[in-house]
Amino acid sequence: LFKWEAKIPGKKDSLWEGGVYKMSLEFTEDYPNKPPKCKFTPVLFHPNVYPSGTVCLSILNEDEDWRPSLTIPQILLGIQDLMCNPNEKSPAQADPYVA
Repeated sequence: LFKWEAKIPGKKDSLWEGGVYKMSLEFTEDYPNKPPKCKFTPVLFHPNVYPSGTVCLSILNEDEDWRPSLTIPQILLGIQDLMCNPNEKSPAQADPYVA
């Protein structure tokens, strides 16, 4: 098991601008055949982030859009984009976001 730490800057002209968001990436021995587990530390309040901090994103799910050819920069850019453009069709936890 390998564990990396990464920082994602908030996108310009977004709610997240000016912030730097830490996360851990955990790789199993099966990487790149299986995606890394990406987790915000500390946890972000976001529709696509579980209470544990784990990111809910299709490219991080081997049963959905994961491809072994995805690079770490592509994964981090995908997460940065998700921060600004939540996927309402795939919430990590639906109940807290229902008005």
